[in-house]
Parts: sequence; structure tokens; C-alpha cells
Amino acid sequence: MFASSAAVCSPGLLGISQRPLGSNDKNGKKTVQQAGQATSPTSRRGSRRRAVVASAAPSGATYETATSTASAPTASSSSKSHDTDVVVIGAGIGGLCAGALLAKYGLKVTVVEAHDIPGGAAHAWKRDGYTFESGPSLFSGLSKWPTTNPCGQLLHALDEELPCVYYNTWMCHLPEGSFLTEVGNDQFLDVLKEFVDDDAVEEWKKLKELMKPLAAASAALPPSAVRTDPAALITLARFLPGLLKAAPQLPKIMAPYSKFMDENEIKHPFIRNWMEVLCFLLSGAPASGTLAAEIGYMFNDWYSPNSTLEFPVGGSGAIVEALVRGLEKNGGRLLLRSHVETITVENERATGVVLRGGGVINASRAVISNATLWDTIPMLPKGAMPEEWVKESMDTELCASFMHLHLGIDAAGLPDDLEIHHIYVEDWARGVTAEQNMVLVSIASVLDPSLAPTGKHVIHAYTPGNEPLALWEGLDRKSDEYKRLKEERSQVLWRAVEKAIPDVRQRVEVEMVGTPLTQARFLRRYKGSYGGTGWISPDTDTIPITSASTPLKGLLVVGDSNFPGPGVPSVAAHGWSAAHELVPFWQQCGMLDKVCP
Repeated sequence: MFASSAAVCSPGLLGISQRPLGSNDKNGKKTVQQAGQATSPTSRRGSRRRAVVASAAPSGATYETATSTASAPTASSSSKSHDTDVVVIGAGIGGLCAGALLAKYGLKVTVVEAHDIPGGAAHAWKRDGYTFESGPSLFSGLSKWPTTNPCGQLLHALDEELPCVYYNTWMCHLPEGSFLTEVGNDQFLDVLKEFVDDDAVEEWKKLKELMKPLAAASAALPPSAVRTDPAALITLARFLPGLLKAAPQLPKIMAPYSKFMDENEIKHPFIRNWMEVLCFLLSGAPASGTLAAEIGYMFNDWYSPNSTLEFPVGGSGAIVEALVRGLEKNGGRLLLRSHVETITVENERATGVVLRGGGVINASRAVISNATLWDTIPMLPKGAMPEEWVKESMDTELCASFMHLHLGIDAAGLPDDLEIHHIYVEDWARGVTAEQNMVLVSIASVLDPSLAPTGKHVIHAYTPGNEPLALWEGLDRKSDEYKRLKEERSQVLWRAVEKAIPDVRQRVEVEMVGTPLTQARFLRRYKGSYGGTGWISPDTDTIPITSASTPLKGLLVVGDSNFPGPGVPSVAAHGWSAAHELVPFWQQCGMLDKVCP
């Protein structure tokens, strides 16, 4: 996703976040798009920045039992049996972060993944020369140092460089018109003046000033410093001055952002709508369900002078490969095509996993599940967990799902300055969380031509967490009903892409449409959901913390079904949390010297 739930276990556990997606189903100034003509904004082009970081891309990772082409023979499950310190179920971003960090700390780690490609909901795959991304498309804070992004900090901890292209623009196709907007300066004021009115300009200026103390408070405490035992007094000590300074803002940043806007009389319809868009992109929830801390960080990162966005060379798959390299170079193992059937429990402690086919991996220290809570609980023996915890976990509110449109197209004649990102909203009155109302489009090959054959572009359009799960339940993927619904529900994606490339349907060479059933099938996601939500509301009195612990000794959980939900920084924060449940505080303090100097 463009940006979604930044991780929050405390005020500073934040970063520009990208909601993971997944599908590989087979089957400036006013720039108004004219019919039959691709949008080619020219306003403020002189300030546009695209530069590749001066660092060679590391070689691709290799994986045990299979490569991303799925051509290698699969080892038998029994031959995978072994003993280790930690076994991680699932090679999503959260699982890889936890596994790689623990390997860095010196533990023996095995990550098992049912798919033949690592990355989970952020994996990438190739077809006909195109590289398709199932997940994130907009990033910040991954390659530049220092950073408050938990994933960026973790890559630094692993000594893994991530070459990126830096840029600062994206296109908006809103009811008011189509316009280019930028991060890193006040160009948005020009947009407001031309497309909206002077009142919107003044209210935006007011909001930016109000957000400055919230932004500072949001960065007060990194996830890498948090522990759940008394030693937290030691790991948190160095951040005490910042926390004390931020103390007056803590109640504000730990409350829904809608409350902040209401209390500060932010009333202009467009500004409210725009902030609803940003909240939904960050958290998958409206302003009433988004912590003000998340918006505070975003303001600091996007609207500070000379800010930029980042696109990893190689796409989101490059992040996955960097984490796999970090795991393997520190002695960890990644086993693909390795489906976990059961989590073993002995003497009220998780002790390992049983693979489909009979392989057994014994874990002396911990089992870490990167599967969702809804998919983890059925792996446990009955009675292993308190019924109250099971019920609370199973009752976690499900995020809605996504529709995806993946395209490989002929780029002949398209403008050279085509934007990578496009936000499309059909009707403000329906609300940004309404189904089929907002679409995000990423044309990744604009910034990284290696993702498509010469003269081609690769496109990913998706509805960000607003596709109803119930609409697809019980459908047979081979049925005519499913095919009709798939065609019907993908039309809004085509309309959004046509805003950027009006004749795109005539250019298509490869087309794939993903649905909630696609996610359920390929990503083994419960009902095709993208994680949990609903922890924050206007009536919230207490805020959960980001924690990997469970009532069962030896079992930790990481990933987007736990607070604060979906997002690369969010699940990376879980990786930090899980690791620091298992290593002594002095090792953590040594790591803090490196990642939070």
C-alpha cells in the first residue's frame, strides 16, 4: 500500500508504513487530464527529485529447497527434521525480521515457509519478464540513516544496505481534479489555492504548526528499546529525556486523530477529507480509528524541508532478500515449501513444529508464529491456550481485503515523466473507507526499469483494505459466479489506471486480477484478510502495546493480526519485540548503541 499502519508500542514506534498486499491469481499546478491523453503534469518539475543511492545492489538471495522460480526439487519433510533454538512459522516481513535479528544475536534460527517464495504478503514474482509486487509500493526511512522506521533500523542492525531511488512526487485524481503533489516542501499550499480555496490554505498552515509537537513526541521512543521485563528500565533509560519532553503530548498522540482535529477545530471539508485519506493509507482505518502518533510521524517525515520518498531497487522483493541475507549470513536457515501442521507443546511450553509430511523441528528456546492469530490457533493442541485468550484473539476485528490488478503493458509513446504513484478517489461523500471508492496505483518500472522488459511498464492497482470479505465467502474459484464477480469488482481498478494511462486496455500484454480468495489461497490468509483492526476508537480509554508474548511459554506471535495491525514498520516492530523476549538486556543495549546512537 502507499502507506499504512505505522507501528506503535509506545509514542515513538512509528515509521512511514506500507500495507502489505498480495495476489498472483492466474486468470504543483493544476493538471487536469484530458480525455484520451495520459496525465503528464508539468508544474514544478524543476523541484522533482529522482536519484539512485550510490550503492551497488547486493546479489539475490538463494533459498533452501526452492528458488523464486520454484524449479528446484523439494526436499522431503522428514529430511528437514532437526533441532534448533528458535523456529519461525512464516517468512513474511515480521517473521524474517524476528528470525534475522535473533540470528544476529547468535541464536540458531530456522524459518519455515509454506510458499516457494519468501516475503508473505510482500512477496514478488516474475512472469514474462515482468516483476510483479504483491505488496508495498511506497516507502520511507529504509535506506537513509538515521531513521525511526523499525524496518530501516533492523536492516541497519543486520548491516544490510538497501539501494533506493529517491523521489518526491505523486499524482492525485480526486473529485476536485487531477494534480501533482510533493513531499518535502509547501507545494501542497499551491495545490490548495488553485483547486480548493484560501480557507483551505490557512487551515493547512494551522494544522502543520499544530502537528510539530506531536511529530516530535511520536519519535520519542523506538521499538528497538522496548522490553516486557524489569530490564526495560535499563534499555529505556537513554530515552528518558526525550520522553519527559514529550510528556505533555503523550495523551494527544495516543488518542484517535479525529479527536485531535475536533479539539483544534480543523473543519474545512477538503482538509478533513485529505486527512481521512492519509489516515486510511497509514492504518487502514478512518481518523477515528488512527492514532494521532501515526499522523504525527507522517507529517514530520513527509512535510519537512527536502523530504523524499524511497523506492528500493528491485522493488519490495529487495527488502525481503535483504532480510533473508541477514538471516543466512548469521547462520540462520530458510526452508521453503515447508507447511507447518502442528505446534508441539510439552509441559505447558511450545517446543517445536511438525511439518506436513512428518518432519519435526524441535526448538529449545521458542516458536515464533508469523501466521495470523486466526491461522495460528488451529495449529495448537486443544487446551494449550487459556480459552479467554483464544476467544479474544479469534474475535479480533478483521481488516477488509483488497482487489488487485496486475498488468504488464507496452509503454510505447507514454510520457517520460509518468508518475509512479496515483491516488484515485471517486466520491468524498461516500467516505474513503467505502468499498470501491479509493484506489492506489503503482507503476514501479517508472523508477526501476529492471522490473519490466525494455519498452514496457509493470502496474499494480489495488483497493486498499476496503473489499468486503463476506462478498467472496463460499465461492468456488472455478465457478462462473466467481469469474463474473472478479470482472465486476475489478472495474474500479481499471478506471483508476485509465486516469494515468487512458488507453491502457489496448496496451495490456499480461493481466492478473487478485481477490480475497487469492490472498486466502496463495498467502494462506484467514478469509483473505490483511490482519487485524479495531483497537483504536473514539471511546478508547487504553491503548494496547506492541508485544509478541502469549500466555503459552515459548510461543511468540508477530505480524499484522496483532496491534497495531498491518504495515511494514508495524510488523518489523514485532520482530524487535519477539527478539527482545529472548535475549538478555545487555545484548539489546549493545544493539541500541548501533541503531539508536
